[in-house]
Amino acid sequence: MAKEIATKTLGANYSLSFSFISPAEIKKLNLIYRGKNKATDILSFPLSKKEGEIYICKSEARREAKKFGRIYENFLKYLFIHGCVHLKGFDHSATMEGIEAKLRKQFGV
Repeated sequence: MAKEIATKTLGANYSLSFSFISPAEIKKLNLIYRGKNKATDILSFPLSKKEGEIYICKSEARREAKKFGRIYENFLKYLFIHGCVHLKGFDHSATMEGIEAKLRKQFGV
């Protein structure tokens, strides 16, 4: 389903790198690129208009899923959609939430 979500959100010609990484790895990236010395559930990095990276930390995602009362597997899909929308160039806003809501509905998330 990740391929379908990425294609729908970013287009068929977008080159996306996606990885699950450890809490230590995501904490290091979060510190380097965002100045936050803590692990997070997801980071996305646009490299160009047609290329980007998404990193998800499973243990942080599991913790966040519980916090929001969501099923873990469903929350992973939510995070992936969220990361793809960021790569599309959107920041947290009502517009971004609207785009995510349409994608979540389309993919049953």
